[in-house]
Amino acid sequence: MKDLLFLDVEATGIADEDRLIQVAYRHNQTELNMLFKPPLPIKLPAMAVHHVTQAMVDDKEEFRGSSAMVGLSILANEDTVLVAHNAKYDLGMLAREGLLFKRHICTLKIARYIDKDGRFENHQLQYLRYFYGIEVEAVAHDAFGDIVVLEAVFAKLYDDFVSFEFPGEVVSEFAVLTRMVEISMQPSLLTHIRFGKYNGKTIEEVRKADKGYLEWLLDAKLKKPEGEEDWIYTLNYYLK
Repeated sequence: MKDLLFLDVEATGIADEDRLIQVAYRHNQTELNMLFKPPLPIKLPAMAVHHVTQAMVDDKEEFRGSSAMVGLSILANEDTVLVAHNAKYDLGMLAREGLLFKRHICTLKIARYIDKDGRFENHQLQYLRYFYGIEVEAVAHDAFGDIVVLEAVFAKLYDDFVSFEFPGEVVSEFAVLTRMVEISMQPSLLTHIRFGKYNGKTIEEVRKADKGYLEWLLDAKLKKPEGEEDWIYTLNYYLK
């Protein structure tokens, strides 16, 4: 779809101090895939996921001031809609470099939103790739490989989203994307538990059978709230 920015980044890790080491994106006919030298070493757990080693970035330029940063700054200033899976992570990494996108679509949140019946066992990008039977040549956890998968998954989610959100209606692409942005910029209301003794149960079923478990879970999430916004929102919704 025109004017959407499909983006993925890799970083030195996932802590507050971590920084970009790879940026890949597609916007209309423009493609970019670049490695960058970060201001701190790449952490071993991160290397084990994306397989970008320190030796691969030591001779690269820094992201700040790079052509990639300039290009993304222009797109951000033009209010381009960024599309990413678990967009909060990518947006957070870009924000550490001074890049702020006003609007985005998170394919993770869209997948959660349409999954009211629990047909997805999880909502990870690579799971959705195989759920939808997408056949593409792409290396998982490589920024550019994830872009290839992201675009294909987005196309499938788009069709499912239209059927779910606008059943039987003739609706414009603008209206669909606007609604996707609205949903992506709000906390997700989760429907199923995918861990522990109630794995596979709906949260409503657990609320009726063991409300105390949800109260305990909310208390645990509130003690370490970073990254738990969706769960906190969901548990407050069901316990109100």
